[in-house]
Amino acid sequence: MKPVVIAVAITGSVPRKKDNPAVPITPAEQIESTRQAYEVGATLVHIHVRNDDETPSSDPERFAAVQTGIAEQCPGMIIQFSTGGRGRDPGQRSSALHLRPDMASLSTGSVNFPTIVYENHTSLVEDMAGKMKEFRIRPEIEIFDLSHLHGARRLADKGLMDEQPHIQFVMGVQYALPAEERLLDILLKEAKHLFPTCTWTAAGIGRHQAKVMDWALSRGADAVRTGLEDNIRITKGRLAVSNAELVEHAVLAVERHGYRVASTEEARMLLGCRPIAAPQSM
Repeated sequence: MKPVVIAVAITGSVPRKKDNPAVPITPAEQIESTRQAYEVGATLVHIHVRNDDETPSSDPERFAAVQTGIAEQCPGMIIQFSTGGRGRDPGQRSSALHLRPDMASLSTGSVNFPTIVYENHTSLVEDMAGKMKEFRIRPEIEIFDLSHLHGARRLADKGLMDEQPHIQFVMGVQYALPAEERLLDILLKEAKHLFPTCTWTAAGIGRHQAKVMDWALSRGADAVRTGLEDNIRITKGRLAVSNAELVEHAVLAVERHGYRVASTEEARMLLGCRPIAAPQSM
């Protein structure tokens, strides 16, 4: 059976404890929430960090604390830092890349969000891509609009990334890509035209999470994404009790489509990440 990577986006920059008490904010909470998700099947964790007041942070020390704790408690798990821009100074969005996570998110164009314009100027995108290449970090290309695929193509043409990126289609953000199945077909066709050997996934935001996951799996996606960053509920009337609960639902979806959950070694091989370091002999 084909292995599928389960990615868990544990925190994000938007949901607060008042929205769902399970949202992990402190480094200790994030490490524990990730450990629980890892134990039920997640092999990639997408990390944002927060200040003590729950606002978004770019503090490298917080990223380092979460990275270290996850590496210790979740052996082999792919650690992916966010370079997203909501609530963060553009100049600080790549401030933690020197820590050399396995992967980092990379948005290749600007888009309207509900309360802001999510700005990704070409010079900023190229700078972040250059740092990822320097530190041997695999980018995950975040697609909020069809033109962003062509932004990724320009990066590859300039030698700032390779020809086998991992691409994520983000669907259901208000004022950006609607969560409509026909649009996923258009996006996927264009992605495969521009990058024939790319790996891909799709993320549905809020109430769209489960259906977008099903659409992706029915089209042979290499990964699925879940987590409290994107969706704080199990049903309209019930909050998720943890990131692990959302991962458990993703596992069931993967199995329902006739696939199996990828191991950490398989996930790293599939997404082109560094292999797990062998223990040093004494």
